[in-house]
Amino acid sequence: MAKVGVFMADGCEEIEGLTVVDILRRAGIEVETISINGTDCVTSSHKVKFFTDTKAQLADYAAYDGIVLPGGMPGTLNLKANDTVQQVIREFFAQGKLVSAICAAPSILGEAELLKGRKATCHPGFEESLIGAVHVEQPVAVDQNTITSRGMGTAIPFALEIVRYFMDDAAVAKVCQGLVYSYR
Repeated sequence: MAKVGVFMADGCEEIEGLTVVDILRRAGIEVETISINGTDCVTSSHKVKFFTDTKAQLADYAAYDGIVLPGGMPGTLNLKANDTVQQVIREFFAQGKLVSAICAAPSILGEAELLKGRKATCHPGFEESLIGAVHVEQPVAVDQNTITSRGMGTAIPFALEIVRYFMDDAAVAKVCQGLVYSYR
C-alpha cells in the first residue's frame, strides 16, 4: 500500500491539507502529516491549530511514495523557503515519485522547474510561477508523476486524483460513494 507525506506549514490552507489526509485515509492509503515548523503543532491561515504526525527533521522520506504541498498564505511561502521541502520535491520528482500541490503551492514546483512541458494548474494569479508548464484552467491537472490543483474548492477532486494515481477508478468510486460525492 502506498504511503504519502503531506507537508504542513504555519499559514497553510487547512481544507487543502486535511481534505487530502481524510480522503487518502478513507481509501486505505497511509498518510503522515509533516510539520516544517520544528513543532508538532501547525496554525493554519484561518488560525485553526492542529497537530501533525511527525516533524520534517524526523520524517522517513524514503518510506513515502508521494508528497503533497497544500497552499494557503503564508503557508506556501513558508514551504517554499524550507530547505527540506525543496530537497524532497526535487528528489521525489527525479525518482518518479508523486509530487503534488494545490492552490498557490504549484508555484513552488514551477519555480523549482519541475513542471517544464507538463500540464499544470494553480490558483488564479500564480500562473507566471508555473515556469515552463502548459497551464490549463481545470480543477486538477495530472501529468506523469505531478498532480496540481486550483484551490480549496478543488480539494476533493485533487485528493481523488491522488487516490486514482496510487489505486484505481474503483477505489475512487468507493470513496465517492462514502462521501456522497459525484466526480467524473
